[in-house]
Amino acid sequence: MKQMNRLIRSFGHAIEGIVYTVKTQRNMQIHIGAALLVLFMGWLLQISWSDVLLVFFSIFLVFILEMVNTAIEATVDLVTGEFHPLAKTAKDVAAGAVLLAAILAVIVGFYVFLEPLLVLLN
Repeated sequence: MKQMNRLIRSFGHAIEGIVYTVKTQRNMQIHIGAALLVLFMGWLLQISWSDVLLVFFSIFLVFILEMVNTAIEATVDLVTGEFHPLAKTAKDVAAGAVLLAAILAVIVGFYVFLEPLLVLLN
């Protein structure tokens, strides 16, 4: 029973982290809005299940890296009281990881949506 309570508590902490990121990070809010739009478009265009999987993978990769970026930024801010070049490097690298994931998501979006959109427009 004690193990189960610990497990439930750890899920609670994880959910708190997700909620914190959604509430406080403008970029996460933008990612969520874009994801909802993309999923709605996928539903309208009736994309295949394998393409839906690619889209979900891309969305969750961006979400995950945005949360890691938020954790790194919070940790760096906690440790450094003032500007330090290594603190800047840590924040920039984490932000770069999110950017790369977002670029990948756009590439996946072109792969998944280009043909159905062209068919719809013709």
